[in-house]
Amino acid sequence: MKKRIVVSWSGGKDGCLALHTLIELGYEVVSLVTTAPKELGRTFGHGERIEMITLQGEALSIPVHFIECTFDSYTEQFIQDLKDLKNQYQISGIAFGDLYLDGHRKWGEKVADAAGVEAIYPLWTKQEEALESLEKFVHSGYQAIVIRIREDILDESWLGRIIDDSFVRDIQQTTSCPMGESGEYHTYVFDGPLFSKKIQLGDSELIQLETTKKLEFKSIQLV
Repeated sequence: MKKRIVVSWSGGKDGCLALHTLIELGYEVVSLVTTAPKELGRTFGHGERIEMITLQGEALSIPVHFIECTFDSYTEQFIQDLKDLKNQYQISGIAFGDLYLDGHRKWGEKVADAAGVEAIYPLWTKQEEALESLEKFVHSGYQAIVIRIREDILDESWLGRIIDDSFVRDIQQTTSCPMGESGEYHTYVFDGPLFSKKIQLGDSELIQLETTKKLEFKSIQLV
């Protein structure tokens, strides 16, 4: 019998690669889990619109569960929703796409333990192997686009770039972690092997945020 789990999901390449790896390993992923501040209609992770994440769930044929929380109640609400998901789906674990930041892993293990499930890290590696992880994604068959950048690390010319071989070459010329593990850049996956339909991204505009810039798509649809 397959282990039933949920995957922590922000819509980017790391979570997608984790999802693909877990399915290859024989896990049954019953839901994608995303945190969203109450009333904002956007995710905590990348500040992405709820409908962008919902479309990914539809394209992947995996339901998305949004954890509605505030910054102050983030951990407490995450644990409560994880307990609810455990009862609803009889899950035994939650998987995260983190690569090497110990603080992130400790938090994930803490909330999983509090909810009575296992914390799974299918992509866990060493910092010096981040480039290898990026190359693995590029050759995985998935397509992702850069939707957000930290202005102190990358300029706005990186927004809208596809994660491909030229991206791998150019990111090595910057001070960014190749995988953007510290939030240097964020991505949105719009197609790939597990997608039954491609997400078509329409006109975009640049949004200036406090310390980051974001690419906002005005129209999106499954094709």
